[in-house]
This record gives sequence, C-alpha cells and structure tokens, in this order.
Amino acid sequence: MAEQRRNERLDQPREPRGIKLPRFDAEAFGRWSEGIARGMGTANFIVVMTVVITIWFVWNTLAPADLRFDPYTFTFLTLVLSLQASYAAPLILLAQNRQADRDRVALEEDRRRATAQKADTEYLAREIAALRIALGEVATRDFLRSELARLAEELDEMGQRRQRLERRQQEKDSRQERRGQRPTDGVGLEEPRDDLDGDFTRDARPDGTGPRRSES
Repeated sequence: MAEQRRNERLDQPREPRGIKLPRFDAEAFGRWSEGIARGMGTANFIVVMTVVITIWFVWNTLAPADLRFDPYTFTFLTLVLSLQASYAAPLILLAQNRQADRDRVALEEDRRRATAQKADTEYLAREIAALRIALGEVATRDFLRSELARLAEELDEMGQRRQRLERRQQEKDSRQERRGQRPTDGVGLEEPRDDLDGDFTRDARPDGTGPRRSES
C-alpha cells in the first residue's frame, strides 16, 4: 500500500498507459513518402506498371496450366493492386500536406517581404515628396540656362561697347596726333595739366593772353 502511494506522487508525471507505438523520424518518413509519390506521378511508372500487368495477363492466360501462378479472375493481381492503392493514397496525401506546409511558409514569407517592400516604397515616396518640396525654390536647369544665356548676351554687348569706345578713342588719338597733341591713354580720361610737359605754354595764345599758371 505504501509502495502504491509512493508511485502515485503528485509531483511526478504519470507514465502513459496503453500500447507503445514504435518511434520513427517523421521528417525522414515524409521525405521517403514524397519520393514515392513523386515517382508514382511520372510517365515511367505508368509505362512500367502497364508492361507488368500485360505480362501478368499474358503469362497467366497463355502459359501452361501448371505454370500459371494466378489463373483467371487474377485474384492475386487484384490483391496487389488493392494494396498498392491503399498505400499510395496516404503517401500521396502526406506528400501533398508537406507541400502545402512549404507553400504556406513560402506564402507567409512572400507576404512579409511584400509588407516590408510596401513600407519601404511608402517611405521613399514620402522622402521624394519632401525633397520636391525642399527643392521647390531651387533654380532649375532651364532657369540656369536662360540666366547664363542672358549673361552671355550682356557680356557680348559690353564687349562690343568697349570695342566701340576703344575705336573712338583710337580715332580721337589719331586726330590729336595729326594736330600735334598728345594722345590720351584712357577711355574718356585726360592726364593732368602741368608745366612739366609745357601744357600751359602750348595752350597760351600768341598775343600773351592765354591762360597762365598761377604763381603761388
């Protein structure tokens, strides 16, 4: 009695009762069943099975009576085909279940990737919109081209104007040289008047009434 109570302690799990089934590797058995189902679903299996059944029929119909192992009604062949069908159906279902599990895992992974890709796309769309708003006041390529073209036109006009001024200055200098005057070096500028070059002496009139330098 004490031994029975000791075996029925509540802090210890109870041993399972009933028939103990042999343990096996479910993954290995699943791969084996998939291999069989994959082989049965090919044209080679159908051709081989057709050839075997044809030989079976011919042998048990045309062979001598003492050599026929499965005479007409072919009871043994019917039993073999029934066993084959009874095992093939569960194996095919098991293979389909494993394929469905793989498809479900792949579908979940695709859904996760699609969700992540959608989130990334929305983030990039928001970033692009923010950049477009930020670049709204930035000069565009066409604007820069127009401004550069306008600046080039202004530079050309300034260059032409300077050439005209230089041409006028050259003409003025040539006229002054013909008159015996010193040409000016700058555009529209004359050098200071002083006695060192004899400006006042040259500008004085013959009667002595010309301008004179004030004596200090």
